[in-house]
Amino acid sequence: MIAIILSIVLGVYLIVISLLIYGFTKIKNYDSIGLKPKTVFTIIVPFRDEADNLPILLDSFSKLNYPTTLFQVILVDDESKEKFQVSNYTFQISIIDNIRQTKSPKKDAILTAIDTVNTDWVITTDADCVVTENWLLTLDNYIQTHTVSMIAGAVTYDCNHSFLQQFQQLDIASLQGATIGSFGIGKGFMCNGANLAYTKSFFQELNGFDGNDKIASGDDVFLLQKAIAHSVKKVYYLKSKNNIVTTKPLDDWKSLFHQRVRWAAKTTSYQSGFGKGLGIVVFMGNLGVIIGCGLWVLNLLEWEIILVLLVLKYVIDALLIFKTNIFSGTKTNYLIRSSLLYPFFSVAVALYSVFGKYEWKGRKFPK
Repeated sequence: MIAIILSIVLGVYLIVISLLIYGFTKIKNYDSIGLKPKTVFTIIVPFRDEADNLPILLDSFSKLNYPTTLFQVILVDDESKEKFQVSNYTFQISIIDNIRQTKSPKKDAILTAIDTVNTDWVITTDADCVVTENWLLTLDNYIQTHTVSMIAGAVTYDCNHSFLQQFQQLDIASLQGATIGSFGIGKGFMCNGANLAYTKSFFQELNGFDGNDKIASGDDVFLLQKAIAHSVKKVYYLKSKNNIVTTKPLDDWKSLFHQRVRWAAKTTSYQSGFGKGLGIVVFMGNLGVIIGCGLWVLNLLEWEIILVLLVLKYVIDALLIFKTNIFSGTKTNYLIRSSLLYPFFSVAVALYSVFGKYEWKGRKFPK
């Protein structure tokens, strides 16, 4: 009976991940940069104590293959210990202080900046990121060729060969694969605020973050889900190598755990039924692996059954990860080792996100 239940749980998991893989292939690559740029962008970068990372991000902005007259940057300082000093750049850049209004510092930072924006298109990214030289040009060409009000893009890590960083690469590859795949089957529910663009008018039409401003995280996901519920035909995923944003992995397991808890804590507040359902399926799939291993240790389940379950889950997960890595031009080492650890890590994050608190940027947040 136990074997049957575990098989059913895994069967559902395999079907859902297979659908995401199918959806991933449905989203076609878009790499057009041949049109004359005409879209004016405002790039919003919330930050807190990022003096080491901001110069790297701003340097990548200075290398953009895009007219400097067509974009400006607003840095929003969220109570940094030391004020960041801006060097001379050829593009317009300003620093403003975050005006706190809610329990979410990042949402407040975006709202603070939005009030000063005088362009139609807004892009959010993070201080520890680097953009490609054709980042804005690809967005501009996509906007010119599509009727769109919100565009989600890919984010990946710049990793070394350590197990910790490669584990994070596996994790973000699976998340990006699920993101692209969900858009491909018309069930988009997730995005990354480090690479999200939308029009100011659409943001205002959605009433910004109203309705989820009491939740500390989710400036990206909740806004996306509101946008899709309001007008799904105006929201697109831009699958382009030219549009990928690269960020830094974390340096220790504690920080990684708290970051993933922060991400997982908002799942129960999703507006997307598909997003909630997928979260449950993934949790049950990973929990099923843990329970199965425990029963095998207790001699309550044959090892052959556990082996089959592990191999099937590994294969389907690896297919999604490989597709994402091919698209993003990355590689995941320690795949087997990471895949064995991942169910335990994922379940621990999910359970802690329900009952515990998390720390981020020197602050403690409730669930």
